Amino acid sequence: MWIAFAIGSALFAGLTSILAKCGIQKTNSTVATAIRTVVVLLFSWIMVWIVGSQGQLFTIEAKTFIFLILSGLATGASWLCYFKALQLGDVNKVVPIDKSSTILTILLALIFLHEGINVFNAVGIVLIGFGTLLMIEKKDMRHSDQKGRGWLFYAIGSAIFASLTSILGKVGISGIESNLGTAIRTAVVLILSWVMVFVTGKQATIKDISKKELAFICLSGLATGGSWLCYYRALQDGPASLVVPIDKLSILVTIGFSYVVFHERLSKKSALGLAAIVAGTLVMLLPTLLG
Repeated sequence: MWIAFAIGSALFAGLTSILAKCGIQKTNSTVATAIRTVVVLLFSWIMVWIVGSQGQLFTIEAKTFIFLILSGLATGASWLCYFKALQLGDVNKVVPIDKSSTILTILLALIFLHEGINVFNAVGIVLIGFGTLLMIEKKDMRHSDQKGRGWLFYAIGSAIFASLTSILGKVGISGIESNLGTAIRTAVVLILSWVMVFVTGKQATIKDISKKELAFICLSGLATGGSWLCYYRALQDGPASLVVPIDKLSILVTIGFSYVVFHERLSKKSALGLAAIVAGTLVMLLPTLLG
């Protein structure tokens, strides 16, 4: 079942990027992240009450609670970087860099979770890394130089924090029901997001958000909630080194919608890079699929 949940996570995550991009055309990305998190938090706690896991809240071990908080902080940082990168750059360029967190996650899983690495993982890592480099073209690098490397640095930051999120989250939900763990993490993200809104002085812009963009931001929050619930349910039962690559296949959904909604087309080189990323992911999953 963890494979089915991982696939569900990928589908919702793909929708999240497009809906969020629609919601931050004029809205500050930090403000949008904070609003989205409110929606995700409500969605998460509703699921906690539906499955009846709220009783575990007062029996959580200190170690589990600490890792959930750290995972939430890493998630908040990843979100803030990711949606700032989306606001500054093309979806087709930001998403591949963010999804390259797969490589770092696998390495961290090897070191800290002792999940091990085999020839399939090694080949997958090489293909994903190669594909990501192909999707970041030289003209994009020149463009980033002209704009102070804005979107590129934010996208890289998003990938680093996302990989930490997966590892910390894996440890944090090992002893509790996954929906409750997701809800606790989301509460941490909510606090971090709104602190950033007030630190940057963007709270005054909330009243200027159009109804259309607000609707997209809220829909993005619902998609994120669905993705998280599936993702951490998959992480609870499956190895992080396999759950993460499946989740990152959301890049196919994102790029497909970016073509339809934003008319962002891939060059031949970028298309080859996308094929390499997908191939690398599938290679990593072969032992599980064949077994």
